[in-house]
Amino acid sequence: MKRRRTLSSRSMAVGVALALPVLLALSSCMPKGPSGAGSVQLTVYGFSIMKESLEKSIFPGFAAKWKQEHGQEVKFVSSFAGSETVTNQILQGTPADIAILSIDRDAQRLKQGGAVTSDWHSLPHQGIINKTPFIILVRKGNPKGIHDFADLAKPGVKLIHPDPISSGGAQWSILAIYGSEIIKAQQQPSSSAMESNPGMKIENVGQQRAEALLKSVWHNVISTPGSAREARTQFETGFGDALITYELEGLLMKQANAAVEVVVPDATIYSEHPAVVVDRNVTAAERPIVDAFMQYLWEDAAQQAFVQYHFHSITHDSFNSANKEFAHINHPFTVADLGGWDRAYPDIIEKVFREQVQKGK
Repeated sequence: MKRRRTLSSRSMAVGVALALPVLLALSSCMPKGPSGAGSVQLTVYGFSIMKESLEKSIFPGFAAKWKQEHGQEVKFVSSFAGSETVTNQILQGTPADIAILSIDRDAQRLKQGGAVTSDWHSLPHQGIINKTPFIILVRKGNPKGIHDFADLAKPGVKLIHPDPISSGGAQWSILAIYGSEIIKAQQQPSSSAMESNPGMKIENVGQQRAEALLKSVWHNVISTPGSAREARTQFETGFGDALITYELEGLLMKQANAAVEVVVPDATIYSEHPAVVVDRNVTAAERPIVDAFMQYLWEDAAQQAFVQYHFHSITHDSFNSANKEFAHINHPFTVADLGGWDRAYPDIIEKVFREQVQKGK
């Protein structure tokens, strides 16, 4: 009898040992309630320049608010790269709950790939959480005499420009260069072009000038890093004469006492950055906190934090006055002025840049 009990006890012990990992695995997959003891984790993937504002202000601000209201700790896991890279990572299965992207087209790609099923355009401000104009960074003293996009085409200028294949910022930069000539043509069409061809439309004048400028500027590109942040890092090492980038990158460099100057083009684009829920990865139990975080991005505390880190608020222009470093843009425009991403990407990024400019070089 003792032998049988011993064998039975051993069998039970083995059974428990075998079952325990399974039970633990199952318990870790069980949905967590939106409130109460314990903690909850949110995974946020963002395009490269979102890192400081999210990790230093937005995440801690939301965590404190949620803790006060629900008594639950919120922990964040984050990853940052070029917007196109982030989008590709999510499409390949990374566990992001939320994506903050440089361009709306990447959000559309996530929808087409089945990762996003909800409509981010139904969120406040059509899902756009902040914006920033594109500027030119040059060396201290501006030795190359760069004052506008056209000066980047001067002989001998060495330009750093992120790669449009991986970087949303690179695509904004292309639209900034191209669109600046479209806007200028609308303001003051080329008299010589109009005189030589009286039937030519102002729109065609702008397109001709825009294509010519994009080709000449791209001729001086000597390096194409994978993201706007990588491009900034490369420029910080002393490589290149100029860098086209988000205004906030220039302001962060100046804040760090880097030997650079910010050149504000006469006409330039405001990049607008959407946030989306990666519905494929969010359970019903997690949805309340994910939705709460999304809404927090448009609350005053978050918008003022964005301004502190040199993004422009999308909700209140009055918040932007708090940042005295923001540049005045003579002729600002947005992607909507270029027909929106549904037109700007195929007509400018694909047909002009990829098929004419990039292949031509």
